[in-house]
Amino acid sequence: MISPLPLAAIPPNCEARREQVTAFVREAMRTVPPEIRARSWMGFDPAFSHQLAERGWVGMTLPKAYGGGGESHFARFVVVEELLAAGAPVSAHWIADRQSGPLIAKYGTETQKRFYLPKICNAQAFFCIGMSEPNSGSDLASVGSRAQRRGDGWVLSGRKIWTTNAPHCHYIIALVRTSGSAADRHAGLSQFIVDLSSPGVTVRPIHDLAGDAHFSEIFFDDVLLSDDALVGTEGQGWDQVTAELAFERSGPERIYSSIVLLETWLNYLRGAASREANCIALLGRFTAHLAVLREMSISVTHKLCMGESPVVEAALVKDLGTEFEQSIPTLLADALAAFPDAAEDAALTRTLVYAQQIAPSWSLRGGTREILRGMIARGLGLR
Repeated sequence: MISPLPLAAIPPNCEARREQVTAFVREAMRTVPPEIRARSWMGFDPAFSHQLAERGWVGMTLPKAYGGGGESHFARFVVVEELLAAGAPVSAHWIADRQSGPLIAKYGTETQKRFYLPKICNAQAFFCIGMSEPNSGSDLASVGSRAQRRGDGWVLSGRKIWTTNAPHCHYIIALVRTSGSAADRHAGLSQFIVDLSSPGVTVRPIHDLAGDAHFSEIFFDDVLLSDDALVGTEGQGWDQVTAELAFERSGPERIYSSIVLLETWLNYLRGAASREANCIALLGRFTAHLAVLREMSISVTHKLCMGESPVVEAALVKDLGTEFEQSIPTLLADALAAFPDAAEDAALTRTLVYAQQIAPSWSLRGGTREILRGMIARGLGLR
């Protein structure tokens, strides 16, 4: 049963970091146009990630013993919020920092922790997610990729899809079957760290409507893995990936995907008082939704700080957040169309076009709306 989301606030010591982060990121993004900043956590820039790592802003929640900051999830929340609000390109280190690193810290062997975590904290190891597969939709339990024992290691065969930034990443953590069949559902699934430069690994980019190639399909053709590629306990991959998804769905990125577009529109309104007056209701709607979603996200972060795994609560925030994110380009397009004779703002138009093209994917990444609502219904005892 889902528990109530507690009212929570960012602790003052974490909030105090915001000014420093804001000053840095505003200067770093000062000359970057909004249509580029709108890509934010899809923007791949290793040099920028290295700058963040030098300031201790990558791997903030990972243990100090492995190069991390040993800080709370609230400290990371403040940094991430400011990066996203400015449209900073965080994609290079994003997945490793958000979920792969914490997964290894929680379930990995000592050898894995000492090898991977310092590299993640230094922005020297980039990870992608190996959950979804062709023909499986969002049904992760039906994965067909399989790792079989051979000697003192494993042989991996199969495919993964929607592996964001795979052509640029060093590793993937893949959820695969190690025993039984798809009919066994959650039983028999395990997770492996796979070096993407290994023989037998092929990465094929998939181009989206915006002309980018973030998504990829990965082929594993008899890839040899050592025994220490296994993360956690064999056969416990479902429990592990469920905990990982709580990290993936709980952050502020699930409500800020359209924030640069919204900011660009506000700047446009400031230069046209008549249009601003006609958009007050819409502006109020966006403000109210964003304020509530932010408070919910902070409450989920509080649960993470308490050592909980708020799987259902994170799914709720992700579902509502995606609905909000997708509504912004749609409603702004209607608002702009209400003034057909107004002078066009080229930067706003380019940013809006990008958001309209990419927005459909927002309700796919991190779990489809249908899957999330099924989880929420179970959490409420409705199914």
